[in-house]
Amino acid sequence: MISNSEALDILQQADLIRTEHEVNGAVAGVAAAVNAALADVHPLVLSVMGGAVVFTGQLLPLLNFPLDFDYVHVSRYGSNRQGGELHWKVEPRENVRGRVVLVVDDILDEGETLAAIKQRVLELGAAGFYSAVFADKLIGRPKAMRADFVGMELPDRFVFGFGMDIHGAWRNLPAIYAVKE
Repeated sequence: MISNSEALDILQQADLIRTEHEVNGAVAGVAAAVNAALADVHPLVLSVMGGAVVFTGQLLPLLNFPLDFDYVHVSRYGSNRQGGELHWKVEPRENVRGRVVLVVDDILDEGETLAAIKQRVLELGAAGFYSAVFADKLIGRPKAMRADFVGMELPDRFVFGFGMDIHGAWRNLPAIYAVKE
């Protein structure tokens, strides 16, 4: 956790890379694609805490079909800027058995976390697996997996806002910022 003044300094020095308008358009685009693909299957939506909470909260009201909701909590980052060992805080529950599952996450970096969630959900007997990410980071190398639905692509920089944090701060921003290089 950082102090209020440190958080304000980070934001003041950061680059705005996607506006609130662009963010809202990306969410609407994902919703349209998910509506087209999953309207007839009554999926179980699993939100990946805590980064996906903002994306999930704005996506769900735009989905025009019945669904069930739950969450998982897994992280490779903690307070670090680079991914490390996978830590499950809340694993998928048995309620995935026989269900089509849509996992909603904030950002796809290397794809390791999403791949681990997919593996676990399928091990628990899900009938199908889809993934929606708000952002796909362009890292310039192969990823462990690709998402089925992507809101927007982001450069390979440390980004924050719209659910993504920097040292625990700024998940609440409606736009996307990147740390100065």
